[in-house]
Amino acid sequence: MPAPQVHCRYVGEWVATKHRWALSVDPAEREALLRYAAGCPNAVLAFDWAG
Repeated sequence: MPAPQVHCRYVGEWVATKHRWALSVDPAEREALLRYAAGCPNAVLAFDWAG
């Protein structure tokens, strides 16, 4: 993970990329993303579907 002050942006970009490309998430990755995202209550994700 990058520096704590950019965790929310990093996790948001990670999740948006997963959605954009319809990529899967394994259980361990999902748990980690949820744990980090819990600290980002006002985050808004925006993405365009690829293709």
